[in-house]
Amino acid sequence: MTTPIHEQLKALLDSHNAAYRVIEHEAEGRTEFITKIRGNRLEQAIKSMVVQVRISKKVNLYYLANVPGDSRVDFDAIKAHFNAAGIGMAPREKAEALTGCIIGSIPPFTFNENLGLLADPLIKENEEVVFNAGSLERSIFMKMEDYFRVASPQVVKIALRG
Repeated sequence: MTTPIHEQLKALLDSHNAAYRVIEHEAEGRTEFITKIRGNRLEQAIKSMVVQVRISKKVNLYYLANVPGDSRVDFDAIKAHFNAAGIGMAPREKAEALTGCIIGSIPPFTFNENLGLLADPLIKENEEVVFNAGSLERSIFMKMEDYFRVASPQVVKIALRG
């Protein structure tokens, strides 16, 4: 199934002359399983999770935290980066509303001004990255340089390996 975010993502990549390829596969959103289906290395995958950063009792910011597939998000690092009062996963409904995607299909790009974009520098260890492309049935492989050039994330050490 083609989604509006999938089409928006392809249009964005095309408008920036990014080299990429879309592959279709069985529906899967869990990194460790989709990696086997796609045939890529786990660390090549970009895992994207929406986090809620509590600046104060009344102010919450939301960020799409992107880490390599063999890592997990370091909540303490994000909290320290923003000098936040608290941090956690965004509620599922909020994450899906901000990204326009169901959990597991969120690409490492933001199309919402209320959703900031963070990427761990470990992603740069790969010449090519791969991620679900707004659909559980579609993934995109692209050059890592093109990802950072087009997505333009804030690069922050937010990944924990092991």
